Amino acid sequence: MGLFKDYVSQTRKPEGFLGKIMLSGMNGGHANLADWGMTHLPSLAPSEIADLGCGGGRNIGELLKRYPHAHGTALDFSALSVEKAVAYNRALIDAGRCVVCEGDVSALKLPKEHFELATAFETVYFWPGLTRCFSEVAKILKPGGFFLICNESDGTDKTSLKFEKIIDGMKNYTAEEIEKALKAAGFTEVKSVHHPTKPWIAVLARKN
Repeated sequence: MGLFKDYVSQTRKPEGFLGKIMLSGMNGGHANLADWGMTHLPSLAPSEIADLGCGGGRNIGELLKRYPHAHGTALDFSALSVEKAVAYNRALIDAGRCVVCEGDVSALKLPKEHFELATAFETVYFWPGLTRCFSEVAKILKPGGFFLICNESDGTDKTSLKFEKIIDGMKNYTAEEIEKALKAAGFTEVKSVHHPTKPWIAVLARKN
């Protein structure tokens, strides 16, 4: 149980050897969820995109394929994740379309009102206070900008609740809890979608 807990806890902030193993499967393991979540984005043509809690970096790459004229910023709390995301997106970085940086979502040091789209895939479980962190996201979005959150757990499924008891600092939120925190942070037009057969949720919010 000790080694298993050490391994699954790497989902929060990958570090060291176990973190490298975790990251090696993260891009592929979350791909279906992320792709499903992206189908719920509205019609838009962002020039600047921020993927917060980027993990191995796969999703910012997919977003930049979806929006070929956009520039992307990928941010993660883990230095190891940043290293992996840089390697994964090397071609986009060399082309000047992407930057990857280390950062804290509870105190974002990104340009204010700079992005039209921000995303968070499989990461808000570990954010230190949803309303505070969502307020930070609101600050970096332009008026009218969108924030997409995708979680594999809807906050009630048994498997995820089991992991919540194992992984320190993890909290599975319901769509209603996420919506409430988004509205408290100043977002409007908040809506959520449940996957028809899985406990996946996508929550989309717009900044005034």
